[in-house]
Amino acid sequence: MMRTVLAAALALSFVPGAIAQTTLRIGLAADPNMLDPAQSGSVYERVVFSALCDKLIELDADLRFVPQLATEWAWGEDGKTLTLKLRQGVRFHDGTPMDAAAVKANLDRYREARESRRRTELASVASVEVVDPLTVRLALKAPDAPLLAVLADRAGMMMSPAAIASLAERIHTNPSCSGPFRFVRRVTQEVVELERFPEYWDAGRIHIDRVEYRPIPDGTVRLVNLRSGQLDLIERLSPNDVAAVERDRSLRLVAGPAMAFQTMSINVGAGDRAKGPLGSDPRVRAALEAAIDRQVINQVALEGQFIPSNQFEAPNTTFWVSDRPVPPRDVARARALLREAGHQKVAFELAVPNTPVDRQVAEVIQSMAAEAGFDISIRAGESAAVVAATRRGDYDAAIAIWSGRPDPDGNISIWLQCEGFVNWGRYCNPKLDELLARARGVTDTGQRRALYREAAGIWMADRPHLVLYHHKGLFAARAAVTGFAAHPDGLIRLQDVKVAR
Repeated sequence: MMRTVLAAALALSFVPGAIAQTTLRIGLAADPNMLDPAQSGSVYERVVFSALCDKLIELDADLRFVPQLATEWAWGEDGKTLTLKLRQGVRFHDGTPMDAAAVKANLDRYREARESRRRTELASVASVEVVDPLTVRLALKAPDAPLLAVLADRAGMMMSPAAIASLAERIHTNPSCSGPFRFVRRVTQEVVELERFPEYWDAGRIHIDRVEYRPIPDGTVRLVNLRSGQLDLIERLSPNDVAAVERDRSLRLVAGPAMAFQTMSINVGAGDRAKGPLGSDPRVRAALEAAIDRQVINQVALEGQFIPSNQFEAPNTTFWVSDRPVPPRDVARARALLREAGHQKVAFELAVPNTPVDRQVAEVIQSMAAEAGFDISIRAGESAAVVAATRRGDYDAAIAIWSGRPDPDGNISIWLQCEGFVNWGRYCNPKLDELLARARGVTDTGQRRALYREAAGIWMADRPHLVLYHHKGLFAARAAVTGFAAHPDGLIRLQDVKVAR
């Protein structure tokens, strides 16, 4: 009997269905919060969504909009309609069809649901019409060029209407989308587990059976876990660790340009803390910019890995304003501007996330600015706490990261428009708002570039923000992981990725 069981087990081990499953273990810098595109507010959810939830429109490595759930789209002649043709035969993880009715249900939820954080993004949409089972038409209140970028992000992620009807606001506990992997379970602060969805419409590009996302905030610990074999891939590799990864033959550095940028938000209009010299006088802000050297920040704090920048758009991209490059440091001018504003010394507090890199960036700025007459105190805190304080207006200046968007409206208006949703410092210039609105209302790239160039002339003179640098995507993987490439949006796409065990 024992020989029979053993023989059967050996035979089974050689059939295709019995091949050991491959699992990709990914180390994240933070724990994802709401696994619901409607309620999500963190980039870490977007990383998981890349495997879990397909979008209507995808963004390729050259930042072009390409088909995903929608195979084609077209603007109406007046720019006030957008018609999308949907991919045939797509199903959600619960087996229900992904069709025009499902798209309408999702977009209406994003536009109207109490819990939705996508309402502002879809504010231009007046109604959603099902034309036929595979065609949906969006009627707009006014032309809205950034809408394609919106549909290439969380507002374009489709979930099962049946699952939403069952779970409502608690859909994040068991999300059902149509991506290459389906939800298995999550343990808060420990792991999010997904498994391959066999009925995925592009299943031939998926070579992994399971994915585990493990939140490990400490970058050094993430790297240690990668080296020990506890992880296969980590994101947000510290610039200080790049050389060590390159020396380790068991590891592989994966790097690429990114849309993400680091900016210093200055409180110019939010409560009493905006009334100090820095917040109330653009000459003081001009002096601060003249006192810092972005090239030095990159070399000293970032190991030369990132890209010094003074604009929300990355250098040499479509909407970057070429005639406003990164200014050189000029300490004499900084001192003169402070004297002109009536100050010998200006003190302010700089809030930063409590990470080694952010602290070092702040310390470099502190040292350089001191030579021009600035007395900067650094307040480092947990990232969420820093954001909460800035939202209350409880700050003088704060360094923050934005993951970047393919349309400039998603990089500029959010910070600078009078009602921008991350306009923490309450900067407001009606002329700038007018230009940003006009840029949203035209689809011609040349016209939009001219409008954003004019807008730059306003905000770069007022300086409610000092953009410091654009990131590079820095990932590290074990040598057994192949097929993974860094994407400009910083997300982890698992198509074509393989793990050799």
